[in-house]
This record gives sequence, structure tokens and C-alpha cells, in this order.
Amino acid sequence: MELKQLREKSADELQAHLVELHKESFALRMQQATGQLAKTHEVRRVRREIARVNTLLVQKK
Repeated sequence: MELKQLREKSADELQAHLVELHKESFALRMQQATGQLAKTHEVRRVRREIARVNTLLVQKK
């Protein structure tokens, strides 16, 4: 998701998005561990988006 779109969300929406990202991260890690992960770049993308959302949550507080 674009940073501009993330900035438009409220703190509650960001928190919900963060939960979804953590679930996605877990699923990707499980796929990687079992050798089923085809798109290895997705792990890095999700990790960076989690960091972006955490940064925005701190800024909104």
C-alpha cells in the first residue's frame, strides 16, 4: 500500500492493517519454512510495510 494511502487512515484503521500484515507475515514465513514460497520478495515487502505502519502510528500519537 502506498504511504499516501496509509497516511489517510485513522489510528484504529492502521492498527487493524497492522494485525493483517502480521498474519500475512506469519503465513509467508510458514511457506518459506516448508519450501512453498515462490515470491521471496513478498517477505521483505511485508516487513517494510509493518515498519511504515508502526512509524505512522507513533507519529499520530
